[in-house]
Amino acid sequence: MALAVSSPAPHVAVVAFPFSSHAAALFTIARALAAAAAPVGATLSFLSTAGSIARLRGAAGAELPGNLRFVEVPDGAGTPAAKGPVPVPMPRKMELFMAAAEAGGVKAGLEAARAAAGGARVSCVVGDAFVWPAAEAAAAVGAPWVPVWIALSSALLAHLRTDALWADVGDQAASRADELLVSHPGLGSYRVSDIPDGVVSGDFDYVISRLLHRMGQLLPRAAAPAVALNTFLGLDPPDVTAALDETLPNCLPLGPYHLLLPEDTTAAASPAAGDPHGCLAWLDAHPARSVAYVSFGTVASPRPDELRELAAGLESSGAPFLLSLREDSWPLLPAGFLARAAAGGAGSGLVVPWAPQVAVLRHESVGAFVTHAGWGSVLEAMSSGVPMACRPFVGDNRMIARSVASVWGIGAAFEGATMTRAGVAAAVGELLRGEEGARMRARAQELQAAMAAAFAPGGACRRNFDKFVEIVCRV
Repeated sequence: MALAVSSPAPHVAVVAFPFSSHAAALFTIARALAAAAAPVGATLSFLSTAGSIARLRGAAGAELPGNLRFVEVPDGAGTPAAKGPVPVPMPRKMELFMAAAEAGGVKAGLEAARAAAGGARVSCVVGDAFVWPAAEAAAAVGAPWVPVWIALSSALLAHLRTDALWADVGDQAASRADELLVSHPGLGSYRVSDIPDGVVSGDFDYVISRLLHRMGQLLPRAAAPAVALNTFLGLDPPDVTAALDETLPNCLPLGPYHLLLPEDTTAAASPAAGDPHGCLAWLDAHPARSVAYVSFGTVASPRPDELRELAAGLESSGAPFLLSLREDSWPLLPAGFLARAAAGGAGSGLVVPWAPQVAVLRHESVGAFVTHAGWGSVLEAMSSGVPMACRPFVGDNRMIARSVASVWGIGAAFEGATMTRAGVAAAVGELLRGEEGARMRARAQELQAAMAAAFAPGGACRRNFDKFVEIVCRV
Protein backbone atom coordinates (compact mmCIF):
# COMPACT_ATOMS: atom_id res chain seq x y z
CA MET A 1 0.00 0.00 0.00
CA ALA A 2 1.33 3.43 -0.89
CA LEU A 3 0.34 6.43 1.18
CA ALA A 4 1.17 9.97 0.22
CA VAL A 5 3.25 11.69 2.88
CA SER A 6 1.47 14.79 4.10
CA SER A 7 2.49 17.60 6.40
CA PRO A 8 1.75 17.77 9.22
CA ALA A 9 1.88 14.05 9.96
CA PRO A 10 -1.40 12.36 10.90
CA HIS A 11 -2.31 12.11 14.58
CA VAL A 12 -5.03 9.49 15.06
CA ALA A 13 -6.83 9.14 18.39
CA VAL A 14 -8.41 5.73 19.06
CA VAL A 15 -11.17 5.93 21.69
CA ALA A 16 -12.08 2.71 23.54
CA PHE A 17 -15.16 1.64 25.49
CA PRO A 18 -13.24 0.39 28.54
CA PHE A 19 -15.40 -2.60 29.45
CA SER A 20 -15.71 -6.29 28.55
CA SER A 21 -13.72 -7.19 25.42
CA HIS A 22 -14.23 -3.82 23.74
CA ALA A 23 -10.95 -2.19 24.78
CA ALA A 24 -8.91 -5.20 23.65
CA ALA A 25 -10.57 -5.14 20.22
CA LEU A 26 -9.89 -1.41 19.78
CA PHE A 27 -6.33 -1.90 21.00
CA THR A 28 -5.82 -4.54 18.32
CA ILE A 29 -6.99 -2.06 15.68
CA ALA A 30 -4.74 0.64 17.15
CA ARG A 31 -1.69 -1.64 16.97
CA ALA A 32 -2.50 -2.63 13.39
CA LEU A 33 -2.96 1.04 12.45
CA ALA A 34 0.29 2.00 14.14
CA ALA A 35 2.20 -0.56 12.07
CA ALA A 36 0.47 0.28 8.78
CA ALA A 37 0.69 4.07 9.20
CA ALA A 38 4.29 4.21 10.42
CA PRO A 39 5.66 4.91 6.89
CA VAL A 40 3.83 8.25 6.78
CA GLY A 41 5.01 9.22 10.25
CA ALA A 42 1.57 8.87 11.83
CA THR A 43 1.20 9.15 15.60
CA LEU A 44 -1.51 7.18 17.41
CA SER A 45 -2.98 7.93 20.82
CA PHE A 46 -5.03 5.20 22.50
CA LEU A 47 -7.63 6.76 24.81
CA SER A 48 -9.09 4.69 27.65
CA THR A 49 -9.49 4.76 31.41
CA ALA A 50 -6.58 4.14 33.79
CA GLY A 51 -7.92 0.74 34.82
CA SER A 52 -8.47 -0.36 31.24
CA ILE A 53 -4.99 0.76 30.22
CA ALA A 54 -3.44 -1.15 33.12
CA ARG A 55 -5.19 -4.35 32.01
CA LEU A 56 -4.10 -3.86 28.40
CA ARG A 57 -0.48 -3.29 29.45
CA GLY A 58 -0.54 -6.54 31.42
CA ALA A 59 -2.13 -8.52 28.59
CA ALA A 60 0.16 -7.10 25.90
CA GLY A 61 3.30 -8.22 27.69
CA ALA A 62 5.46 -6.14 25.39
CA GLU A 63 6.40 -2.55 24.67
CA LEU A 64 4.11 -0.42 22.55
CA PRO A 65 5.12 0.48 19.02
CA GLY A 66 7.09 3.69 19.02
CA ASN A 67 4.29 5.67 17.37
CA LEU A 68 1.52 4.51 19.76
CA ARG A 69 0.95 5.90 23.24
CA PHE A 70 -1.67 5.48 25.96
CA VAL A 71 -3.70 8.50 27.07
CA GLU A 72 -6.07 8.38 30.03
CA VAL A 73 -9.65 9.64 29.91
CA PRO A 74 -11.87 10.15 32.98
CA ASP A 75 -13.75 7.10 34.23
CA GLY A 76 -16.24 9.18 36.22
CA ALA A 77 -15.37 7.30 39.40
CA GLY A 78 -13.90 10.43 40.99
CA THR A 79 -17.31 12.10 41.17
CA PRO A 80 -19.04 12.41 44.58
CA ALA A 81 -21.74 9.99 43.37
CA ALA A 82 -19.13 7.28 42.87
CA LYS A 83 -17.38 7.59 46.22
CA GLY A 84 -18.07 5.27 49.11
CA PRO A 85 -16.92 2.03 50.79
CA VAL A 86 -19.12 -0.28 48.71
CA PRO A 87 -17.59 -1.51 45.41
CA VAL A 88 -19.21 0.09 42.38
CA PRO A 89 -21.24 -2.43 40.28
CA MET A 90 -20.27 -2.76 36.63
CA PRO A 91 -23.47 -1.15 35.25
CA ARG A 92 -22.84 1.87 37.48
CA LYS A 93 -19.22 2.07 36.29
CA MET A 94 -20.51 2.18 32.71
CA GLU A 95 -22.99 4.91 33.60
CA LEU A 96 -20.28 6.99 35.26
CA PHE A 97 -17.93 6.58 32.31
CA MET A 98 -20.56 7.54 29.76
CA ALA A 99 -21.68 10.52 31.85
CA ALA A 100 -18.07 11.69 32.07
CA ALA A 101 -17.57 11.15 28.33
CA GLU A 102 -20.67 13.15 27.48
CA ALA A 103 -19.67 15.91 29.92
CA GLY A 104 -16.37 16.48 28.16
CA GLY A 105 -14.25 13.48 29.07
CA VAL A 106 -13.45 12.57 25.46
CA LYS A 107 -12.69 16.19 24.62
CA ALA A 108 -10.30 16.32 27.59
CA GLY A 109 -8.69 13.10 26.33
CA LEU A 110 -8.15 14.58 22.87
CA GLU A 111 -6.53 17.64 24.43
CA ALA A 112 -4.28 15.40 26.55
CA ALA A 113 -3.37 13.46 23.40
CA ARG A 114 -2.47 16.70 21.62
CA ALA A 115 -0.27 17.79 24.51
CA ALA A 116 1.44 14.39 24.75
CA ALA A 117 2.15 14.54 21.01
CA GLY A 118 4.03 17.80 21.35
CA GLY A 119 1.10 19.94 20.29
CA ALA A 120 0.20 17.95 17.15
CA ARG A 121 -3.54 18.30 16.71
CA VAL A 122 -5.69 15.19 16.44
CA SER A 123 -6.48 14.76 12.74
CA CYS A 124 -8.90 11.80 13.05
CA VAL A 125 -10.84 10.10 15.85
CA VAL A 126 -11.34 6.34 15.49
CA GLY A 127 -13.73 5.21 18.18
CA ASP A 128 -15.78 2.34 19.50
CA ALA A 129 -19.29 3.10 18.28
CA PHE A 130 -20.52 2.60 21.87
CA VAL A 131 -18.73 5.84 22.85
CA TRP A 132 -20.91 8.08 20.71
CA PRO A 133 -19.81 11.32 22.52
CA ALA A 134 -16.55 10.93 20.54
CA ALA A 135 -18.43 12.18 17.47
CA GLU A 136 -19.06 15.58 19.08
CA ALA A 137 -15.54 15.68 20.54
CA ALA A 138 -14.06 15.01 17.10
CA ALA A 139 -16.15 17.76 15.53
CA ALA A 140 -14.98 20.19 18.20
CA VAL A 141 -11.34 19.72 17.14
CA GLY A 142 -12.18 19.70 13.45
CA ALA A 143 -11.48 15.99 12.94
CA PRO A 144 -13.63 13.27 11.31
CA TRP A 145 -15.10 10.51 13.47
CA VAL A 146 -14.62 6.95 12.20
CA PRO A 147 -16.70 4.55 14.31
CA VAL A 148 -15.77 0.91 14.88
CA TRP A 149 -18.43 -1.76 15.46
CA ILE A 150 -17.02 -4.86 17.15
CA ALA A 151 -20.15 -7.06 17.20
CA LEU A 152 -22.48 -8.87 14.76
CA SER A 153 -23.49 -6.80 11.71
CA SER A 154 -27.14 -7.85 12.08
CA ALA A 155 -27.12 -6.57 15.67
CA LEU A 156 -25.91 -3.19 14.45
CA LEU A 157 -28.78 -3.18 11.97
CA ALA A 158 -31.23 -3.93 14.81
CA HIS A 159 -29.90 -1.00 16.83
CA LEU A 160 -30.14 1.29 13.82
CA ARG A 161 -33.79 0.19 13.48
CA THR A 162 -34.71 0.39 17.17
CA ASP A 163 -37.41 3.02 16.71
CA ALA A 164 -38.94 1.20 13.73
CA LEU A 165 -38.86 -2.15 15.57
CA TRP A 166 -40.49 -0.63 18.63
CA ALA A 167 -43.16 1.00 16.47
CA ASP A 168 -43.90 -2.44 15.03
CA VAL A 169 -43.60 -4.73 18.05
CA GLY A 170 -44.25 -2.32 20.92
CA ASP A 171 -45.06 -4.15 24.15
CA GLN A 172 -46.01 -7.37 22.32
CA ALA A 173 -42.52 -8.90 22.31
CA ALA A 174 -43.57 -11.81 24.54
CA SER A 175 -46.69 -12.75 22.56
CA ARG A 176 -44.90 -12.36 19.21
CA ALA A 177 -41.62 -13.98 20.32
CA ASP A 178 -41.46 -16.57 17.50
CA GLU A 179 -42.53 -14.19 14.73
CA LEU A 180 -39.97 -13.60 11.97
CA LEU A 181 -39.18 -9.93 11.26
CA VAL A 182 -39.83 -10.26 7.54
CA SER A 183 -41.14 -6.71 7.21
CA HIS A 184 -37.79 -5.27 8.34
CA PRO A 185 -35.11 -5.38 5.59
CA GLY A 186 -32.11 -7.45 6.62
CA LEU A 187 -33.79 -8.91 9.71
CA GLY A 188 -36.10 -11.45 8.07
CA SER A 189 -34.08 -14.44 9.35
CA TYR A 190 -34.52 -13.38 12.95
CA ARG A 191 -37.40 -13.74 15.38
CA VAL A 192 -38.68 -11.04 17.71
CA SER A 193 -37.11 -13.00 20.58
CA ASP A 194 -33.68 -12.88 18.91
CA ILE A 195 -33.42 -9.07 18.88
CA PRO A 196 -30.81 -7.72 21.32
CA ASP A 197 -31.82 -6.65 24.80
CA GLY A 198 -33.12 -3.13 25.10
CA VAL A 199 -34.64 -2.88 21.60
CA VAL A 200 -38.12 -4.39 22.03
CA SER A 201 -37.63 -6.29 25.31
CA GLY A 202 -35.47 -6.29 28.41
CA ASP A 203 -34.48 -3.35 30.58
CA PHE A 204 -34.84 -0.26 28.41
CA ASP A 205 -33.25 1.89 31.11
CA TYR A 206 -30.10 -0.24 31.37
CA VAL A 207 -27.00 1.77 30.52
CA ILE A 208 -26.11 -0.33 27.46
CA SER A 209 -29.68 -0.12 26.16
CA ARG A 210 -29.67 3.65 26.43
CA LEU A 211 -26.26 4.21 24.89
CA LEU A 212 -27.02 1.86 21.97
CA HIS A 213 -30.33 3.58 21.29
CA ARG A 214 -28.55 6.95 21.20
CA MET A 215 -25.80 5.49 19.01
CA GLY A 216 -28.36 4.04 16.58
CA GLN A 217 -29.95 7.45 16.19
CA LEU A 218 -26.62 9.26 15.76
CA LEU A 219 -24.72 6.99 13.38
CA PRO A 220 -26.81 7.57 10.22
CA ARG A 221 -26.53 11.35 10.72
CA ALA A 222 -22.82 11.42 11.50
CA ALA A 223 -21.65 11.32 7.85
CA ALA A 224 -18.66 9.24 8.92
CA PRO A 225 -16.10 8.69 6.12
CA ALA A 226 -16.03 5.00 7.09
CA VAL A 227 -17.58 2.56 9.56
CA ALA A 228 -15.43 -0.45 10.42
CA LEU A 229 -17.33 -3.74 10.70
CA ASN A 230 -16.12 -6.89 12.45
CA THR A 231 -17.03 -9.20 9.57
CA PHE A 232 -15.72 -10.35 6.20
CA LEU A 233 -17.07 -10.55 2.68
CA GLY A 234 -19.39 -13.54 2.30
CA LEU A 235 -20.29 -13.91 5.96
CA ASP A 236 -23.24 -11.52 6.21
CA PRO A 237 -26.26 -12.53 4.10
CA PRO A 238 -26.86 -10.23 1.09
CA ASP A 239 -30.02 -8.73 2.62
CA VAL A 240 -28.09 -7.69 5.75
CA THR A 241 -25.32 -6.11 3.69
CA ALA A 242 -27.82 -4.26 1.48
CA ALA A 243 -29.80 -2.93 4.46
CA LEU A 244 -26.65 -1.69 6.18
CA ASP A 245 -25.32 -0.09 3.00
CA GLU A 246 -28.58 1.81 2.62
CA THR A 247 -28.28 3.29 6.12
CA LEU A 248 -24.48 3.49 6.46
CA PRO A 249 -23.03 3.74 2.93
CA ASN A 250 -19.38 3.72 4.02
CA CYS A 251 -19.11 0.34 5.77
CA LEU A 252 -15.77 -1.46 5.57
CA PRO A 253 -15.67 -5.15 6.62
CA LEU A 254 -12.29 -5.63 8.33
CA GLY A 255 -12.88 -8.58 10.61
CA PRO A 256 -12.17 -10.61 12.52
CA TYR A 257 -10.06 -7.83 13.98
CA HIS A 258 -7.69 -10.25 15.71
CA LEU A 259 -6.45 -11.32 12.26
CA LEU A 260 -5.23 -7.78 11.46
CA LEU A 261 -2.11 -8.46 13.54
CA PRO A 262 0.59 -11.05 12.79
CA GLU A 263 0.85 -14.16 14.93
CA ASP A 264 2.04 -13.62 18.51
CA THR A 265 5.64 -14.71 18.11
CA THR A 266 6.32 -14.32 21.84
CA ALA A 267 3.65 -16.88 22.74
CA ALA A 268 4.85 -19.19 19.98
CA ALA A 269 8.42 -19.10 21.27
CA SER A 270 7.34 -19.72 24.87
CA PRO A 271 4.07 -21.68 24.91
CA ALA A 272 4.05 -22.02 28.72
CA ALA A 273 3.90 -18.23 29.09
CA GLY A 274 0.64 -18.07 27.17
CA ASP A 275 -0.77 -21.33 28.55
CA PRO A 276 -0.12 -21.38 32.31
CA HIS A 277 -2.56 -24.25 32.98
CA GLY A 278 -1.18 -26.65 30.36
CA CYS A 279 -4.26 -26.76 28.13
CA LEU A 280 -2.37 -27.34 24.89
CA ALA A 281 -0.23 -30.13 26.32
CA TRP A 282 -3.39 -31.82 27.63
CA LEU A 283 -5.02 -31.49 24.20
CA ASP A 284 -1.94 -33.05 22.58
CA ALA A 285 -2.85 -36.34 24.26
CA HIS A 286 -6.23 -36.63 22.51
CA PRO A 287 -7.25 -37.70 18.99
CA ALA A 288 -8.31 -35.22 16.33
CA ARG A 289 -11.75 -33.64 16.79
CA SER A 290 -12.50 -35.63 19.95
CA VAL A 291 -12.55 -32.88 22.62
CA ALA A 292 -15.36 -30.49 23.58
CA TYR A 293 -14.09 -27.07 24.63
CA VAL A 294 -16.43 -25.15 26.97
CA SER A 295 -16.14 -21.46 27.82
CA PHE A 296 -18.59 -18.64 28.49
CA GLY A 297 -16.17 -15.74 28.31
CA THR A 298 -15.30 -13.31 31.07
CA VAL A 299 -18.77 -11.83 31.69
CA ALA A 300 -21.44 -14.53 31.29
CA SER A 301 -21.93 -17.07 34.04
CA PRO A 302 -24.47 -19.93 34.17
CA ARG A 303 -26.79 -20.16 37.17
CA PRO A 304 -25.67 -22.69 39.82
CA ASP A 305 -28.36 -25.21 38.82
CA GLU A 306 -27.49 -24.85 35.15
CA LEU A 307 -23.78 -25.20 35.88
CA ARG A 308 -24.48 -28.52 37.59
CA GLU A 309 -26.51 -29.64 34.57
CA LEU A 310 -23.64 -28.65 32.28
CA ALA A 311 -21.16 -30.69 34.31
CA ALA A 312 -23.45 -33.71 34.38
CA GLY A 313 -24.04 -33.43 30.65
CA LEU A 314 -20.33 -33.28 29.89
CA GLU A 315 -19.77 -36.44 31.92
CA SER A 316 -22.74 -38.16 30.26
CA SER A 317 -21.42 -37.37 26.78
CA GLY A 318 -18.47 -39.67 27.34
CA ALA A 319 -16.25 -37.21 25.49
CA PRO A 320 -13.11 -35.59 26.89
CA PHE A 321 -13.70 -31.93 27.67
CA LEU A 322 -11.74 -28.78 28.45
CA LEU A 323 -13.79 -26.50 30.69
CA SER A 324 -12.61 -22.90 31.18
CA LEU A 325 -14.50 -21.56 34.20
CA ARG A 326 -13.80 -18.80 36.69
CA GLU A 327 -12.41 -20.35 39.85
CA ASP A 328 -15.03 -18.73 42.06
CA SER A 329 -17.61 -20.94 40.29
CA TRP A 330 -15.80 -24.23 40.96
CA PRO A 331 -17.54 -24.81 44.35
CA LEU A 332 -20.86 -24.80 42.48
CA LEU A 333 -19.89 -27.86 40.42
CA PRO A 334 -21.33 -31.26 41.47
CA ALA A 335 -19.60 -33.06 44.31
CA GLY A 336 -16.68 -35.11 43.03
CA PHE A 337 -16.84 -33.64 39.52
CA LEU A 338 -13.34 -32.16 39.57
CA ALA A 339 -11.82 -35.37 40.93
CA ARG A 340 -13.64 -37.55 38.40
CA ALA A 341 -12.62 -35.27 35.53
CA ALA A 342 -8.99 -35.44 36.55
CA ALA A 343 -9.01 -39.20 37.06
CA GLY A 344 -8.95 -40.02 33.35
CA GLY A 345 -10.99 -42.52 31.42
CA ALA A 346 -14.28 -41.92 29.61
CA GLY A 347 -15.68 -38.47 30.25
CA SER A 348 -12.41 -37.19 31.65
CA GLY A 349 -11.63 -33.52 31.45
CA LEU A 350 -9.47 -30.59 32.37
CA VAL A 351 -10.99 -27.71 34.34
CA VAL A 352 -9.02 -24.45 34.29
CA PRO A 353 -9.72 -20.83 35.33
CA TRP A 354 -8.50 -19.55 31.97
CA ALA A 355 -7.52 -21.02 28.60
CA PRO A 356 -5.69 -19.51 25.59
CA GLN A 357 -8.87 -19.66 23.52
CA VAL A 358 -7.53 -18.93 20.03
CA ALA A 359 -4.80 -21.57 20.39
CA VAL A 360 -7.25 -24.06 21.93
CA LEU A 361 -9.76 -23.68 19.11
CA ARG A 362 -7.00 -24.10 16.54
CA HIS A 363 -5.83 -27.35 18.13
CA GLU A 364 -6.68 -30.35 15.98
CA SER A 365 -8.13 -32.33 18.92
CA VAL A 366 -10.94 -29.79 19.50
CA GLY A 367 -14.10 -30.77 17.63
CA ALA A 368 -16.85 -28.85 19.45
CA PHE A 369 -17.23 -25.54 21.26
CA VAL A 370 -19.90 -24.89 23.91
CA THR A 371 -20.12 -21.11 24.09
CA HIS A 372 -22.18 -18.12 25.24
CA ALA A 373 -22.24 -16.92 21.61
CA GLY A 374 -20.20 -13.80 22.18
CA TRP A 375 -19.16 -12.41 18.81
CA GLY A 376 -15.43 -12.57 19.49
CA SER A 377 -15.67 -16.22 20.54
CA VAL A 378 -17.82 -17.14 17.54
CA LEU A 379 -15.37 -15.51 15.12
CA GLU A 380 -12.46 -17.33 16.79
CA ALA A 381 -14.28 -20.65 16.42
CA MET A 382 -15.17 -19.84 12.81
CA SER A 383 -11.54 -19.01 12.02
CA SER A 384 -10.68 -22.54 13.20
CA GLY A 385 -13.58 -24.36 11.53
CA VAL A 386 -15.06 -25.57 14.85
CA PRO A 387 -18.87 -26.06 15.13
CA MET A 388 -20.66 -24.69 18.18
CA ALA A 389 -23.41 -25.30 20.70
CA CYS A 390 -24.67 -21.91 21.90
CA ARG A 391 -26.15 -20.97 25.24
CA PRO A 392 -26.85 -17.21 24.86
CA PHE A 393 -26.99 -15.02 27.96
CA VAL A 394 -27.15 -11.26 27.38
CA GLY A 395 -27.09 -8.48 24.82
CA ASP A 396 -26.81 -9.76 21.25
CA ASN A 397 -25.97 -13.36 22.27
CA ARG A 398 -29.40 -14.61 21.15
CA MET A 399 -29.07 -13.00 17.73
CA ILE A 400 -25.59 -14.48 17.30
CA ALA A 401 -26.81 -17.92 18.39
CA ARG A 402 -29.62 -17.67 15.83
CA SER A 403 -27.04 -16.77 13.17
CA VAL A 404 -24.84 -19.74 14.10
CA ALA A 405 -27.73 -22.21 14.02
CA SER A 406 -30.12 -20.93 11.35
CA VAL A 407 -28.28 -18.46 9.11
CA TRP A 408 -24.89 -20.16 8.71
CA GLY A 409 -25.67 -23.68 9.90
CA ILE A 410 -22.40 -24.06 11.81
CA GLY A 411 -23.87 -25.09 15.14
CA ALA A 412 -26.94 -25.32 17.31
CA ALA A 413 -28.59 -23.36 20.11
CA PHE A 414 -29.83 -25.02 23.30
CA GLU A 415 -33.60 -25.35 23.40
CA GLY A 416 -35.07 -22.56 25.49
CA ALA A 417 -31.58 -21.06 25.86
CA THR A 418 -31.04 -23.30 28.90
CA MET A 419 -28.58 -26.15 29.36
CA THR A 420 -29.82 -29.49 30.68
CA ARG A 421 -27.68 -32.58 31.16
CA ALA A 422 -29.52 -34.37 28.36
CA GLY A 423 -29.23 -31.34 26.09
CA VAL A 424 -25.50 -30.92 26.72
CA ALA A 425 -24.77 -34.63 26.22
CA ALA A 426 -26.79 -34.68 22.99
CA ALA A 427 -25.22 -31.49 21.62
CA VAL A 428 -21.66 -32.55 22.37
CA GLY A 429 -22.25 -36.04 21.00
CA GLU A 430 -23.79 -34.71 17.78
CA LEU A 431 -21.06 -32.14 17.15
CA LEU A 432 -18.27 -34.66 17.74
CA ARG A 433 -19.75 -37.84 16.28
CA GLY A 434 -23.06 -37.19 14.50
CA GLU A 435 -23.93 -36.77 10.84
CA GLU A 436 -25.47 -33.34 11.38
CA GLY A 437 -22.37 -32.34 13.35
CA ALA A 438 -20.23 -33.38 10.38
CA ARG A 439 -22.30 -31.15 8.10
CA MET A 440 -21.95 -28.26 10.54
CA ARG A 441 -18.20 -28.81 10.65
CA ALA A 442 -17.99 -28.83 6.86
CA ARG A 443 -19.90 -25.54 6.67
CA ALA A 444 -17.71 -24.04 9.41
CA GLN A 445 -14.65 -25.04 7.41
CA GLU A 446 -16.10 -23.34 4.31
CA LEU A 447 -16.41 -20.10 6.29
CA GLN A 448 -12.92 -20.65 7.69
CA ALA A 449 -11.59 -20.82 4.12
CA ALA A 450 -13.52 -17.69 3.11
CA MET A 451 -12.11 -15.85 6.10
CA ALA A 452 -8.57 -16.96 5.25
CA ALA A 453 -9.05 -15.78 1.67
CA ALA A 454 -10.24 -12.38 2.90
CA PHE A 455 -7.02 -11.97 4.89
CA ALA A 456 -4.63 -13.40 2.30
CA PRO A 457 -2.46 -10.86 0.41
CA GLY A 458 -4.82 -8.93 -1.85
CA GLY A 459 -7.88 -10.34 -0.07
CA ALA A 460 -11.00 -8.25 0.58
CA CYS A 461 -10.28 -7.51 4.25
CA ARG A 462 -6.67 -6.60 3.50
CA ARG A 463 -7.82 -4.21 0.77
CA ASN A 464 -10.46 -2.73 3.06
CA PHE A 465 -7.92 -2.24 5.82
CA ASP A 466 -5.62 -0.43 3.39
CA LYS A 467 -8.53 1.84 2.52
CA PHE A 468 -9.29 2.30 6.22
CA VAL A 469 -5.69 3.39 6.85
CA GLU A 470 -5.82 5.86 3.99
CA ILE A 471 -9.07 7.38 5.31
CA VAL A 472 -7.92 7.83 8.91
CA CYS A 473 -4.50 9.17 7.90
CA ARG A 474 -5.84 12.05 5.79
CA VAL A 475 -5.10 15.46 7.29
